[in-house]
Amino acid sequence: MRFSLTPRTTEFFTLFGKDGENALEAARLVERRFREHPSSGVTQEQVKAVETAGDGLTRDLINLLNTQYLTPFDREDIYLLATEIDDVVDYLEEASDLLGLYGVEMPTRHAVEQCAVIVRACEQLAFACDNLKGLRGVQEALVELKRLEDEGDQILRDALASLFRDEGIDPLIVIRWKDIYEALERALDACETAANVIANIVVKNA
Repeated sequence: MRFSLTPRTTEFFTLFGKDGENALEAARLVERRFREHPSSGVTQEQVKAVETAGDGLTRDLINLLNTQYLTPFDREDIYLLATEIDDVVDYLEEASDLLGLYGVEMPTRHAVEQCAVIVRACEQLAFACDNLKGLRGVQEALVELKRLEDEGDQILRDALASLFRDEGIDPLIVIRWKDIYEALERALDACETAANVIANIVVKNA
């Protein structure tokens, strides 16, 4: 694989903008799928299609990284950001898939709340990705994303406590919802990790 000496740095910004929007689309679909379950207008196939599109964007970013001599910021940061955004979508798709796999009859309040927080976090992530070139307003978006991650942590703690507080609950239900809650939490954690990468980019390019 050869390096190109012709600068194509703007393509990185374009692809990251698309990647952030794709993550936001996944979050919105999964939030709606949970909220409307079991009669949602969103299917798992639709969520999977967005996840597949995200995989394509990740490949495009890594291919561009591997063929460009000049990059807009550190190569390691580009790779980390691409893979963390990919993880956000992967974990969202996993959580959505578990609804069908586990035969969930109705969503819990906590899961719906988790999804709503993830949508807001992905809105901030998408904004930051879309503004990587000038970095305008990015710091404020990252601060808000961190606040949302803390909010999501509290929801997860409340959700798990609720599961284990009910002595009469079927142990299988506990296992199912614990898996789903944790998949959603991993998606939110990946949002925060992506935000940390962007924060490093901001510091290095200040």
